[in-house]
Amino acid sequence: MEVVQVLCMKGGNGDTSYAKNSLLQNESSRHAALRFAPVCFVFFIMQKKVISLTKAIIEETVTNLCCNNFPTSLCIADMGCSSGPNTFFAVLEVVSTVAKVGKKMGLRLPEIQVFLNDLPGNDFNTIFTSLPKFQKDLQKTTGAGAESCFITGVPGSFYSRLFPRKSLHFVHSSYGLQWLSQVPPGLESNKGNIYMASSSPPSVLKPYYEQFQSDFSMFLRCRSEELVEGGSMVLTFLGRRSDDPSSKECCYIWELLAVALNDMVAEEVAWLR
Repeated sequence: MEVVQVLCMKGGNGDTSYAKNSLLQNESSRHAALRFAPVCFVFFIMQKKVISLTKAIIEETVTNLCCNNFPTSLCIADMGCSSGPNTFFAVLEVVSTVAKVGKKMGLRLPEIQVFLNDLPGNDFNTIFTSLPKFQKDLQKTTGAGAESCFITGVPGSFYSRLFPRKSLHFVHSSYGLQWLSQVPPGLESNKGNIYMASSSPPSVLKPYYEQFQSDFSMFLRCRSEELVEGGSMVLTFLGRRSDDPSSKECCYIWELLAVALNDMVAEEVAWLR
């Protein structure tokens, strides 16, 4: 079965859902019941922090986009939007920046079309149930009503074409592009691991490198077709300073998760015996 058919964050609004764990919460202890929750929790809480850190970059990019030729309508795509509070966080930043630029230029906020993209298994229902809150935040921040910003869900892999040619003005993606389109071939020797790890043999590193190179090239090729001339992108994904691909800078949380999963499997096997 292909990754696009099965990969998604935990839907709904329950205690173990992505929506409840994608923001830093003081009551993190209530998630301790899950053996691997501390690992996932670390990953989930980073996303809003990262979006906050890139706020200045988003503002600069959108300002340059609008100042060169302030549009009468603006099309934005957030790729890998997932579900939960973070979904509309970046969108609100972009729309607020457009409103600020328009106000300085003495122009009204243009009609804005926002496309929220993720894989088909994503919990789009949760996104749309939180839409009224976003509209209230939009009204409070920009003074614009719901008729100024139109939200559409777009299920599908961002490693393929999703929009008509020359239709997007701005593309945003935060912590989405480290997810590969498929499991790289040739990982049979990576026993006990779910990603590159300190115990992975050297032969495992090349398939991951080649898969990312292929996927990211495809992403850029597709977006180059879909962006208007002068359009912009702000893309944020995991990186590292070390030359070591299995460095703890980016891979350690997956090693911890692998340990937890292996322990759970061992306990289940022992119980069955």
